[in-house]
Amino acid sequence: MTVTGGTAGDVPVDIPRIPAQEAAERELSKPMYHENDPNLLQRGLDRFWDWVGRLFDSASGVTPGGVVGVVAIVVVVLAVIGALWWRLGTPHRSPAPTGGDSLFDDGPRTAAEHRAAATRHAAAGQWNQAVQERMRAIVRSLEERALLDPRPGRTADEAAAEAGRSLPAHADGLRSAARAFDDVTYGGRTADEPAYRRVEQLDTAVERTKPSLEPAVAATAFTEAPR
Repeated sequence: MTVTGGTAGDVPVDIPRIPAQEAAERELSKPMYHENDPNLLQRGLDRFWDWVGRLFDSASGVTPGGVVGVVAIVVVVLAVIGALWWRLGTPHRSPAPTGGDSLFDDGPRTAAEHRAAATRHAAAGQWNQAVQERMRAIVRSLEERALLDPRPGRTADEAAAEAGRSLPAHADGLRSAARAFDDVTYGGRTADEPAYRRVEQLDTAVERTKPSLEPAVAATAFTEAPR
């Protein structure tokens, strides 16, 4: 690159090409030359729309009817999507099965089987599962003794309330055990060994307690009393 002075007699100055290019780039990088440049977002949008335009041009070149053909295809696709949406409706989650609060969540097992499962969980330090199985053992035992009618979908609270009428001495303990069952099953809480031992002791006590039949006897005597 040759630079000459502004007056006669000045000696031309030769500047190598690379330094001259670097000097020009430094000069052009000054903010004063870029005040009206588009921002980063605008440049990104410009590139996107350029890409869309090229894609559209390519599609129109291979589609019968050119641009009109591409527009027709887009309209048909949108119409099909709309028809499917109208026919199938908005996607919904599958409803949860009923009986989600049921005390028994698997096939029928005996009280002894539930107690054995509780013992295994307790030995492994799995107190949540131990509490659950011991509460199930209590309710299943009451069903086996005909103190509760076997009923699918019964909750722990319902079982405690019904059993409390035949075993009033353990009504409070049954309610506490049902609450412990609900806490670890649905409430996200964690049981510990003392919580399990309380339910275990209740199971043993209920198993040894005879039901109270006084209300039933009183009701029968009242209905059979002579007028």
